[in-house]
Amino acid sequence: MTIQPAKLTDPTVRAFVTAVNAHDRDGFVALLAPGATMADDGSDRNLDEWIDREIFSSNGHLDVDNESQGGRALLANYRNDTWGEMRTRWSFTVEDDGRISRFETGQA
Repeated sequence: MTIQPAKLTDPTVRAFVTAVNAHDRDGFVALLAPGATMADDGSDRNLDEWIDREIFSSNGHLDVDNESQGGRALLANYRNDTWGEMRTRWSFTVEDDGRISRFETGQA
């Protein structure tokens, strides 16, 4: 059963999922701490290039099925126009100011 983004526990992760699904690049970037990093399938990636390619230029969309670790770990179906749909995991490091300093994703 999919968890509606508005029902996600962590407010920063909720805003992240909402921005992805609304294709709101400005809102997404505003959630990132200066120098934020990310990894995909265990490999660090260039954050700006990755979000443009995997989310915003390819109509990325997250349907969250499960959350854990206080809402900072997700199990979701992710889809975009490049890869189709896949089962993914997401984990977030959120700083005290409510911004994401790192996120990791990959196939689940």
